[in-house]
Amino acid sequence: MAGAATEGKLSPALPLATLIGRELRGDGSERPIVRYGHSGFAKRGEDYFLVNPDCLRVPGDPSSAFSVFAVFDGHNGVSAAVFSKEKLLEHVMSAVPQGISREDWLQALPRALVAGFVKTDIDFQRKGETSGTTATLVVVDGFTVTVASVGDSRCILDTQGGEVSLLTVDHRLEENAEERERITASGGEVSRLNLCGGQEVGPLRCWPGGLCLSRSIGDTDVGEFIVPIPHVKQVKLPNTGGRLIIASDGIWDALSSETAAQACRGLPAELAAKLVVKQALKTSGLKDDTTCVVVDIIPSDHCSTPPALSPKRNQNKLKSLIFGRRSHSSVGKLSKSASLGSVEEIFEEGSAMLEERLGRNFPSKANLPPFRCAVCQVDQEPFEGLMMDNVGGCCSAPSTPWGGPYLCSDCRKKKDAMEVQPQLNKLGVVTSLVSINSADDISVCSEKIADKFEAFSIEP
Repeated sequence: MAGAATEGKLSPALPLATLIGRELRGDGSERPIVRYGHSGFAKRGEDYFLVNPDCLRVPGDPSSAFSVFAVFDGHNGVSAAVFSKEKLLEHVMSAVPQGISREDWLQALPRALVAGFVKTDIDFQRKGETSGTTATLVVVDGFTVTVASVGDSRCILDTQGGEVSLLTVDHRLEENAEERERITASGGEVSRLNLCGGQEVGPLRCWPGGLCLSRSIGDTDVGEFIVPIPHVKQVKLPNTGGRLIIASDGIWDALSSETAAQACRGLPAELAAKLVVKQALKTSGLKDDTTCVVVDIIPSDHCSTPPALSPKRNQNKLKSLIFGRRSHSSVGKLSKSASLGSVEEIFEEGSAMLEERLGRNFPSKANLPPFRCAVCQVDQEPFEGLMMDNVGGCCSAPSTPWGGPYLCSDCRKKKDAMEVQPQLNKLGVVTSLVSINSADDISVCSEKIADKFEAFSIEP
């Protein structure tokens, strides 16, 4: 990817209740205005985007409004991108407990995003299609922004002082050493395409399958090393607001994060999106689909409509309307007038282990039925094969013990395929966790697994 992204420093994480309390006590008690624009050019026609500025957390209650924006960059066809655009938000919202406060909703959102991504992946793979897609989903609630992403469609934040923060992690094997280590530690292979004669060409890929990404939705044919578990980051914006740029890799392969932000500062969102796309095309031509969504989060006292003036001639006027006035000396750092205004990190987690993402901080106020799957939200009646695990949780047999919330049999199989089967492959156990059909099969498989763990001096 051209140019390393410059990630702005975020303030130490503060409790969510503290940040919301500040907002409600007058540090920006008025909800900001959200304006957006989008633009793009198609090379293969596999990019899709989602704009939904009028969501309600509580039906019929305008004070519970939030906005959602997303970019999906499909590969090997459009099916996964289209399916994700239609279903991902629905699956995320179904995983959020009903009847909770705004504070609890924002706290539950990161976990719900994980469940929604995994649910979307499971449902799409049931279709039997081999298409895949990146997904970057952004939820804007007041000055709180929550971003979940798999793949290499990036979201950046540009704030008043000209500081650019990266809110996503690129899951491209060429740039992400941690993801390369995760795959190889699980028994996968990461290498370039090997031509006759031993010549290696192209980007690093995961084998089998040859995908250059380590996380995506779909991709049924590439094996269990490619997972749909998103990196999630939640931040509280300063009261001066900020600008989000969400775009597919057709943009980021041509422009660095800093360059994209600088190219459109001072312009309204719609014009800004078009200018970012134009700059990317000018830099590298139309080599890939290019999609850009720009979202301005503007304090309500700055929400007057910008005049329809020439952007080059009147850029300073437009800057003052979008970000407030600033001096040239403040570029690249937060000014003293924006010190109210540093970006404060609330939450960040990028583990690819579902147990770590769903098993921690399970919302105690959710009052969920004991046998409702934490991923697909399907209620299941107790039955004879439903077992308690070794820490008091519920699981559908057969499965490996875990300490997280209840998962139905299909979602447990998905979890085991992502987390257990790679380890078995590495140890040389030739079996399928999803094809065990009897108690005898379980007993034989368990003995083989135990022998392998013992041989490698690993505790199962």
